[in-house]
Amino acid sequence: MGHRQTLLACAAMVIATGCMVGPDYKRPDGFLPSDYRGGDAIPTTANAPVYGDLAWWTVFTDPDLQELIRTALKQNYDVRIAVARILQAQSQVTIARSPIFPTVDGSATGPYNAYTGSERPLPDSTFQPQAGFSVAWELDIWGRFRRGTEAAQAQLLASEDFKYGVIATLVADVGNAYLTLRALDLTLEISRRTVASRKQSLELVNARLEGGVAGILDVRQAETLLYTATKTIPELQRQIEQQENFISVLLGQNPGPIKRGRPLEQQITAPALPPGLPTELLTRRPDIRAAEQQLVAANAQIGVAKSLLYPQVTISGFAGVGSSTISGANFGPYGVFSALPAITLPIFNAGRLRANVDFNEATAQEAAVRYQQTLRQALREVSDSLIDVRKRQEFREQQELLVNALADASQVATMRYEGGVSSYLEVLDTERQLFEAERDLVLARRDESASVVQLYKALGGGWQEESATVTGSAGSPPRVASASAQ
Repeated sequence: MGHRQTLLACAAMVIATGCMVGPDYKRPDGFLPSDYRGGDAIPTTANAPVYGDLAWWTVFTDPDLQELIRTALKQNYDVRIAVARILQAQSQVTIARSPIFPTVDGSATGPYNAYTGSERPLPDSTFQPQAGFSVAWELDIWGRFRRGTEAAQAQLLASEDFKYGVIATLVADVGNAYLTLRALDLTLEISRRTVASRKQSLELVNARLEGGVAGILDVRQAETLLYTATKTIPELQRQIEQQENFISVLLGQNPGPIKRGRPLEQQITAPALPPGLPTELLTRRPDIRAAEQQLVAANAQIGVAKSLLYPQVTISGFAGVGSSTISGANFGPYGVFSALPAITLPIFNAGRLRANVDFNEATAQEAAVRYQQTLRQALREVSDSLIDVRKRQEFREQQELLVNALADASQVATMRYEGGVSSYLEVLDTERQLFEAERDLVLARRDESASVVQLYKALGGGWQEESATVTGSAGSPPRVASASAQ
């Protein structure tokens, strides 16, 4: 027992004084601007929260849309795959950490030997049963296993951030798909209303033809207006059903009808909330957090590779009991104890270990560049979204003015035609322009709302889970593990 205690004490002392080779992680130097391009163009209210910090159910206020999003978060296949990846990463952390501790196995043997046909004096038979525990332990003097655990924990965090990124993308996709569906519904409503109006106009022109006031050309032009509107109805119905099928798949369901809620005009509008600071994207956007954790993992792998250049110290041993039976004579039972410390020093490997270090250093360089690329792409997405929200709002306002002007012109043209002042060609032209302008206004409203959704996603919103506790000033998600090098 004294030998084992001394051995374990020496091993503990070696581990306590051991070091971890390889670089400790440091976040790359910041190159973030002080503000977003176009960020000052959004009107804000005093002490308002950052738009990206809002939970998705406060941004998407339509109860039916909220229910669709909740269903998607439960059943969407991409989310379920992301959850499975987290479970895989959690297992990898345990696997990577396990070599830090000794491996203990139980074993039992009972060799039996019988001897015959020899002139020399030999025992008739021997039977030597033995049972006990074997121990194997590689001392983590250079931190190879600790660096490996650090890398595995970073990969776990990256998988969690990947899941949050999938959730944010899914929320935005469901929101945009729903906006498109409501836009198609509104366009179909406009088409049907236009068809009904043009049928009345055709009846009026036929009556004027019978009264000798209008000619057959007026009838044909009225029919042209009518059929121009009627042909859009089956096309819109096709798009609506296909859009419902698309949303159904996002929800993880078979294709089917989608429940509607508020009309397009009552959906998402431009926020009067500040976009926040670019530095907040570091903790709010899941893709940036995931890219940084990949960099943490790659940095830790350098330490794993460098530790292989140094000696490896292992301790193995066995402790148990046994006995012997030789020619019917019993000996024992007796205790068995053995210990085998060993040291392995790499001498020649044709540059393999050094090349492994170079490979991991290059991998870390690539991860650092990808992290910077992800961050700059995020800045671009926010700036593009800020510009998009502002300009699409201006476009929608001008389109509304155009629709109002064309509606008035259509009424005047109809009155002039009925009064015999102008031909039906004037009515045809203004009606056609009005119909196109009304449909374009629907698209403008949809695009304006979609730009707000894109801004919300670009600012790092949409990943919040209703059952999760949001912590941190920037709304960073809860963590189940952390990289020790940070």
